[in-house]
Amino acid sequence: MSEALRFELLGPQRAWYADRQIDLGPAKQRAVLAVLLLAAGRPVPSGQIVEAVWPDEAPVNGPNVVQKHVAGLRRVLEPDRSPRTPARVLTLTDAGYLLHVPPEAVDAVRFERGVRRARSAQVAGRTEEALAEVSAALELWQGEPFTGFAGPYFDAARHRLVEMRAVALETRVDLELADGRHGELVGRLVELVAEFPVRERLRHQLMLALHRSGRQAEALAAYRDYAGLLRDEYGIEPGEPLQDLHRRILRADPDLLAQAPRRPAGPGERWAGGPEPFRAPADAPARPLPTGPTESPLPPTTPPQPTAPAQPTAPAQPTAPAQPTVSAQLTVPVQVTVSAQPGGPFPPPPPGESPTGVPPWVSPPAAPLIGPVPPSRRPSGVPGWLSVVATVGGALVALLSFGMLTWLVVLLYGVWRRGWGSVVAAIYYLTVAVTFAVVVGGSETEEVSGTEGAVILIWLTTWVVGVPHVVLLNGRLLAWLRGLWRGRPYADRNRLRREYARYLLYQYPSARDDLRIGRPDLPRAYDDGGLVDVNSVPDQVIAGLPGLTRSQAQHVVVDRRMRGPYTSMEELASRCLLPAAATDALRELLIFLPPAPTPTPASTSPSGPPESSALPGRNAG
Repeated sequence: MSEALRFELLGPQRAWYADRQIDLGPAKQRAVLAVLLLAAGRPVPSGQIVEAVWPDEAPVNGPNVVQKHVAGLRRVLEPDRSPRTPARVLTLTDAGYLLHVPPEAVDAVRFERGVRRARSAQVAGRTEEALAEVSAALELWQGEPFTGFAGPYFDAARHRLVEMRAVALETRVDLELADGRHGELVGRLVELVAEFPVRERLRHQLMLALHRSGRQAEALAAYRDYAGLLRDEYGIEPGEPLQDLHRRILRADPDLLAQAPRRPAGPGERWAGGPEPFRAPADAPARPLPTGPTESPLPPTTPPQPTAPAQPTAPAQPTAPAQPTVSAQLTVPVQVTVSAQPGGPFPPPPPGESPTGVPPWVSPPAAPLIGPVPPSRRPSGVPGWLSVVATVGGALVALLSFGMLTWLVVLLYGVWRRGWGSVVAAIYYLTVAVTFAVVVGGSETEEVSGTEGAVILIWLTTWVVGVPHVVLLNGRLLAWLRGLWRGRPYADRNRLRREYARYLLYQYPSARDDLRIGRPDLPRAYDDGGLVDVNSVPDQVIAGLPGLTRSQAQHVVVDRRMRGPYTSMEELASRCLLPAAATDALRELLIFLPPAPTPTPASTSPSGPPESSALPGRNAG
């Protein structure tokens, strides 16, 4: 039966058996199915399903709740199976629950494979075939994925799929520009720019299409609007590729009007009709973190580069060696150390692709955005204002009713969240309210007996405790209070510092030695948010890593000495047999840089001092 099942995740979540749509049941049951589909044929432990589906407040008996939803999924996915017959579509293994469906049965997998086929066709120079493949892959999208599912797990999966769709859209536009379809692209590019306002590659394509359509004034106006947006919102300038295109449009460069080549841009070449690529000096250090094959599968957006010393060829002021500056390539940040984990929302890359987990057609990570996310890209969930209104209203009901209606508020919350703990608490509040009304309200004397006094004391205590209980039912408020207790404001600040330190490492490899990123054992002035380069730090630093026991830390130290450096968190976990709890604690802290080369004595050439002293204090200050 699994061969006839089809699942849709790129939009409203739906499932089909042949031509018949399947009712997947309540929201939590659908969320459990989404987690299993994202695992791409790998078993998912019950604990990981609980963390993904109930991110704010996990049920007390989480595995039992997961088992109940799995039983419901088995009934809808295999309606003809008798209760005593073993399940064939959704089974339980030693490693967790496993969904037996072909990969092509999931539209998200078909989308990724279609983009890969388009990449192969484009590299081979088959433009029409590449355009057909990427267009067919984009037609699978019917809306934003995982609407109604909140939490870090679904946010990460949604973020990844939306980023892949944006890159695929840019690729289709590049292919159509190369085919001379600039006239019909302008309207679609205007819509894409409105949907992704800070993607510079789309702005570049819009300006190029307008210029080739004979609308130079509108192309220049598009650049002015984008530059104003970046200055007002982020305080930065457009990237060098877009500035170069602006200059070429101003001087009416005839090369922009020429037909773009039909073959894909190879290494060192420019985009179709785009600016000349940045050429690094001969002695520039190589980037330590590769992002995939040498040839770019899709025409890549030129990443921000450090400015080389300017060679004045016109009356202009010479440029000093540039300090690392933030460019305007504001794509959605992609962490270069994130890769596949068992049961996670990121399936493992096929052989030959990047070990960092970043698809090879995704542009290198840009500077971390410190600012609001555009409204069109915010993950959906319970609105904040509704959560505040419900919390305030429930607290007022519990307070003004003298605790007599606290049970109703807690019961409604328990039914909504399907939390048995809240239902039990509601029964307790109802019992106290009924007992108080019967014992105290039915008393015919003015004297308070011992029983009545005890009931009144219990009622007052329950009233006082019930109001903060109702307030703390708000999961966001509870998570915030837990964050205050554990120092989360500092954790958020350190997370931003770690993201920016990773950006510096990717764009400017010399920052590794100049700023000593990932080396807490060395004296330094730069704060990298607590990053640790697991391949370079001494043994005592590894022994102090959070989440590792003494024996696990010793295992990491010995394994590193015997078998060499690590390239990813997954390799570290597999070689040292680390549990998921340990890897989750280390994932945001560890970086995996190749070991620094052994220093060799600098040779002094007759023409001058050694190379190491050629740039004294180049990053000073």
